[in-house]
Amino acid sequence: MTVQPLPDWVIPPLGGFTVDDFLELRGLPKHTELIDGSLIFVSPQEKWHSRVVSLFWRELDRQVPEQLRADREMAVRLGNRQMPEPDVVVVTAEAAGRTDPSTYYFAEDVVLAVEAVSPDSEERDRDTKPRRYAKAGISHYWRIERRDADAVVYAYELDPATNCYGPVGIFHDTLRINVPFPVEIDLSGIWPRG
Repeated sequence: MTVQPLPDWVIPPLGGFTVDDFLELRGLPKHTELIDGSLIFVSPQEKWHSRVVSLFWRELDRQVPEQLRADREMAVRLGNRQMPEPDVVVVTAEAAGRTDPSTYYFAEDVVLAVEAVSPDSEERDRDTKPRRYAKAGISHYWRIERRDADAVVYAYELDPATNCYGPVGIFHDTLRINVPFPVEIDLSGIWPRG
């Protein structure tokens, strides 16, 4: 049996990776994120998570105003050591059409970040990422939690005085909200009905 050498990125540099380091790394697993200078690897996606992300991406892209676009699983450069990959983002149409950079958005491009919570991402999606998104000035954050086969959406808006998110609603059957733009999503549409 031949032992393959480990990739260089297995051992982080002193002080952790910067975004510039991260962008130069090759051979990383799909959906690797950079949070606090550390590489974050995700578990294989569950069906529920995949369907939630697809539903929100499709519905948000259909309902956003003309000057906005929805995108899925795109990294966002928040700072020198922060480059998470929200499940869904709503960005300006200008940012969506930009060809450089082609692999990520800047924090100022993002109007809304959406995370669907998985068992391995609970801490990051409930605490770490919202704090980083708020600090970067992203005005809206939605967290989608699983309750049995259903989804519950927790919606937050940035309070500019505290630079923290405040809750604007909890939604069970239907997400109906007017900020950051009017949107309505039937949360029962996650699982196909027979």
